[in-house]
Amino acid sequence: MTTDRKGLDAGQLTELYRQLLYPRLIEEKMLVFLRQGKISKWFSGIGQEAIAVGATRAMQPDEWIMPLHRNLGVFTARNMPLSQLFMQWQGMQEGYSKGRERSFHFGSTAHHICGMISHLGPQLAVADGVALAYRLDDVPRVALAFSGEGGTSEGDFHEALNIAAVWDLPVIFLVENNGYALSTPVQEQFRCISLADKARGYGMEGVTIDGNDLLTVYDTIKGVREYCLRYKKPYLVECMTFRMRGHEEASGTKYVPEELFALWAQKDPVKQYEEFLLSEQLITEEEINETRQLLKQQVEQELEAADKGSLLVIDTAEELRSVYAEPAAAAIPVTAGMPVTEKRFVEAVRDGLHQCLEKNENLVLMGQDIAEYGGAFKVTEGLLAVFGKDRIRNTPICESAVVGAALGLSLEGKKAVVEMQFADFVSVGFNQIVNNLAKIHYRWGQSADVVIRMPTGGGVGAGPFHSQSNEAWFMHTPGLKVVYPATPADAKGLLIAAINDPNPVLFFEHKALYRSSSGPVPDGMYTVEIGKARTVCKGEDITIITYGMGVVWAEEYAAAHPEISLEILDLRSLLPLDYDAIRASVKRTGKVLVLHEDTLTAGTGAEIAAWIGEHCFNMLDAPVLRCASLDTPVPFNKELEQNFLAKKRLDQCIEELMNY
Repeated sequence: MTTDRKGLDAGQLTELYRQLLYPRLIEEKMLVFLRQGKISKWFSGIGQEAIAVGATRAMQPDEWIMPLHRNLGVFTARNMPLSQLFMQWQGMQEGYSKGRERSFHFGSTAHHICGMISHLGPQLAVADGVALAYRLDDVPRVALAFSGEGGTSEGDFHEALNIAAVWDLPVIFLVENNGYALSTPVQEQFRCISLADKARGYGMEGVTIDGNDLLTVYDTIKGVREYCLRYKKPYLVECMTFRMRGHEEASGTKYVPEELFALWAQKDPVKQYEEFLLSEQLITEEEINETRQLLKQQVEQELEAADKGSLLVIDTAEELRSVYAEPAAAAIPVTAGMPVTEKRFVEAVRDGLHQCLEKNENLVLMGQDIAEYGGAFKVTEGLLAVFGKDRIRNTPICESAVVGAALGLSLEGKKAVVEMQFADFVSVGFNQIVNNLAKIHYRWGQSADVVIRMPTGGGVGAGPFHSQSNEAWFMHTPGLKVVYPATPADAKGLLIAAINDPNPVLFFEHKALYRSSSGPVPDGMYTVEIGKARTVCKGEDITIITYGMGVVWAEEYAAAHPEISLEILDLRSLLPLDYDAIRASVKRTGKVLVLHEDTLTAGTGAEIAAWIGEHCFNMLDAPVLRCASLDTPVPFNKELEQNFLAKKRLDQCIEELMNY
């Protein structure tokens, strides 16, 4: 233990002691409660408190921290009341997540703490986004993200460090190296001598310190924070420590040699710091005992207050409402006399982006090659010259970290539009979308103001990894919105609505429509309501429910077969679906064909057909049919691809319905 006071006076040093001791005493109480069955699970940070407390106290209270499940000291050092923390751990209504999340999987905007998800690594990129917001606003703040040594093997660790380095972001990556991940020792996790060495591979500085020395942690993070501000660069700090209990209590510690416990018990951070205070004559044994008793009383008082919390009241309507943030922006109608210009689909999308960038100075576009090059499909061409590289940002090839950074921007009140070069590549960022973006509002009320643009679809001979229609992947995820326009006018209006919406939106743009589809587009800013279908044409014989390229196929078929009275319903939004429009159309015709380019099994058509069967059965004159692409990957050969696409079977399906 150092004898250097690090420039702190007696009052500051004794206050740090209280901050260090408090989470230890809480944990000791929680372990008793765990044995009594009063809490369901506990991830112990006993032996590691100096890292969470020291790091948090070195940061400013309005700087975001991304902690993990062993960082109770972050929450207590940010003065979050134990009474509400305990209600959180109990799954009570008045916990931070209203009973929807467990233990430390929650956040608090008021305390600038971003709640983790179970997957190790994604929060590191969120810190990148927060740090980017700080840079864009030119405010002297730094973001801090925790990781265990096990999490450094995740791809998210690599991506987050790389983006932070490339973009010169003021972010601190703090690695708690306690030697074991869950039970796997470090020698089976990596071969580098120290994790701080990894920093140099990304062009950033790194240091390894004693994580059990409170003042060393505090002083290091304080100094590193100043470095990040001065040089506008990231930094990695590896804190060597030891977990004195299991990964979580149920896992035990049998995999750890007994002698390690004896060794690290001598390095206990609370014990070491008490010895330091005694040696410096800053505190007496009597005062140590008195402090312990006062803090124990505080723990008991807070727990007593928690017992008075209200019981959980299950309100299904409220649960459903809480999945999405309420849109704050009003709809923007097309005004009388607004000029209209014939535009291609690609131009309409660009027009929507341009106008949103003009209106929202807090909007940032990110994606591979979207700046000087203008994107793979030239959708963002010309935007760089108008709005600059801060807002039109080329990214490394790291889809997961870019989506995570977009979420980080939204923590600081900004909006982000991320372009996937191809919709197929979104799989690399899947976890960030379906687990981080989609669930964050339901979990702790934080909006994810992110739009992900998805160039999608086949018909262009691009093969199985550049042609997929993967919209159904996301329809199954509450918290997301899924939009898929078929016309230039809808593309612009829906994109502006998506950017104005505080929820994460997957915005699908069919590649083959970019330059083949043209139509009248209002010149001004307007929105098309997300979740409202469009009746393309009314008919009496058959309803074709479709979206995207399916609308084009249906219109072409209707033009070629005037003898059939076809009603075409363009869904436009897949999540949410416009069930009222679907019901009304089914009632008019009694026969329904659901048409989509995606493959057949478990596609959009399956959901719509099931809903119609449940809610509109008495209106039907025939079974609901689905017309979809083959259940194969998308083939490269153009003749094979034409055979793959749903359009090949459209005539057969309509004939079957007509003859039923």
